[in-house]
Parts: sequence; C-alpha cells; structure tokens
Amino acid sequence: MGKLFDRTILITGGAGFIGSHVVRLFVKKYPDYRIINLDKLTYAGNLANLTDISHEANYTFVKGDIIDSEFINKVFLDYKIDSVIHLAAESHVDRSITNPLEFVMTNVVGTVNLLNAARKAWGDFKSDKNLFYHISTDEVYGTLGETGLFTEETPYDPHSPYSASKASSDHFVRAYFDTYKLPVVISNCSNNYGSFHFPEKLIPLSINNIKNMKSIPIYGKGENIRDWLFVEDHASAIDVIFHKAKTGETYNIGGNNEWKNIDLINLLCTIMDKKLNRPQGTSASLITYVKDRAGHDMRYAIDSSKLQRELGWSPSLKFEQGLEKTVDWYLANEEWLKNVTSGEYLKFYEQQYVAR
Repeated sequence: MGKLFDRTILITGGAGFIGSHVVRLFVKKYPDYRIINLDKLTYAGNLANLTDISHEANYTFVKGDIIDSEFINKVFLDYKIDSVIHLAAESHVDRSITNPLEFVMTNVVGTVNLLNAARKAWGDFKSDKNLFYHISTDEVYGTLGETGLFTEETPYDPHSPYSASKASSDHFVRAYFDTYKLPVVISNCSNNYGSFHFPEKLIPLSINNIKNMKSIPIYGKGENIRDWLFVEDHASAIDVIFHKAKTGETYNIGGNNEWKNIDLINLLCTIMDKKLNRPQGTSASLITYVKDRAGHDMRYAIDSSKLQRELGWSPSLKFEQGLEKTVDWYLANEEWLKNVTSGEYLKFYEQQYVAR
C-alpha cells in the first residue's frame, strides 16, 4: 500500500517558469503533500526544469490540456485532488496579439473547466483542505501614470488580449466563490524574473543575445516601467497565501523594484560585461530600438502591503541582487539554454521522463 499523504494538490502549469519553482518548493518543503503537476508541455513547458525532483516519492507528472473538461474531471477523480494551485496560462503578450483565441481557450475556458471539476469533486466544500488558488497578473489592472500603485481595489482595465483573458478568468473565479461558495483565493503578481525563464521574455532573451553578441531589441524608447519580482520570492508568497489566506480574498504580490526597461537593460549590460570579461560598453552597443508593441502599457507597479501586513510575506532580494543571481544561473546552465533555444527540450518528455 502506498504512502498516505496529508493533502493532494494539483498544480497546473507546473513545468513552466513560475510553476516549476512552485512545484519544487512544495515537493521539497512538504513531503507529506502529494504534488500532481499537470502541464500540456507547450513550447514554454519544460520537464528539464524539474529534473532535480522528478523522482521524489510525493511528486507525479501528468501530461494534459486544461481545455479538455473530460480529462480534467478524470484527473480530479483518479488522484483525489483536494486543492488546486492554478498557474497554467498562455502569457506572452505578443503571441496574444497574433492569436487571441488561443488565449481565450486556455486562460478562460481552461480555468472554468478546472472550477467545474473542483465543484463536482469537492461536493459541499466542508473539507478545510479544499482550496482553488488562482494565479493572475498585474496586467489586468491596465496601466498607471507616473505615480500611484495597483492595489487589490484597483478597477480592471486590460489592454491586450492576454490581459483581457486573465481578467476574464479572475472574474470567473470570483463568480464561483459568490455563486457556488467554492473556496477560492486569487493573487496578482508583477513581472517575474529568475532561472528557467523561457527566452522570449525581456531578461532571458537579453542575456542570451548578449552572450551571443546579437542585438537586444527594446520596444519604443525603453521608457516602459515594470515592477520586478524574483521568481523564488513569488513562489514563497504563493506558499504563504495557500496556507494562510482567507477564502475569497485577493492579494497583490510585488517586488518593490520599479525599473524603466532601458535602465534595466543597461544594468544587465554592465553585469554581463563584467561576467564575460568584456570591455564595459560592449553589451550596451547591442541595444536596438524597435517599433513599440500595440496596446503597450506604460507603467505597472504593485502595492503588496496587504500581503505583507496580513500574512507576513516580504520580498527577500533587491533587483540588483536578483538580477546578478539570474545572470549567474544562465551562464552556468548553457546546456539548458541551448536546448530551449534550439527546441531540443521538446524531446525531453519522451526521452527522459519515466511515468510512475
């Protein structure tokens, strides 16, 4: 007879950037929890992100698509899921502009399928283990002027198909709490950075391009401002919210690190020149300004004081520290980066993963 676990948690999108950090944290920190990692393994899902915990006794990987409602219901039944941490999402703004329907299907329909499966599996929600934790983004709030911060009370004002799809999924989660009393919690995070980030996003793309002496594309004049959150800090916040939050609540998670894109890239160039023993200014010479993205929000900034005040979480790293740590990881993991940029990682599931 197998080990009895205190909880069985379904983590969706657990082979992705943020998801893999959450899976790793929960698997290592909570040996009495069974972690079911559900991922479709699209271009951004990579099981090589989790080789260090793939054979742990409390970890199981399941390949599948959240838009398949019959499959999702079976997962809940087969594994007796008692709680969900929902990270699976299409998240790249440029891709959403090209193919918005894909974002509607995964981010909206997929979320509703999971909500329905939870309702069906959990009955009258009397178990204190039942929780549907939905991970969202600060982009649902739209854009800020030169001052001010997004709070949990900020009205939604999405400007891209991506943020519109995430806003819609947030509304469905809240509706299921109000209508069906499904125990839910939501968090909205700022821009994440760190290890295992797919190199279509600004920081890993720039690191890879600098390493290979390729141009660094910067939208517009590089004046867009983002609040940057170290991914391991985000995972720790998710841990705290999952265990301590009151159902029905929303929490913003931010790094308190506002940077203009161009200032961020200049800092990254300085770090890369130092790490690669190149003359200062070598990397900065690669900066190339490109036509601005449609619907590009000017500034995001998160007020995470509610999370800090009520649940006691705070970010552990300043951006300069986290960025240098991130650069060190990418330079030390050239094989991972090479496999991701070449597409070799797509073969990992078939070649390396042994299902249990």
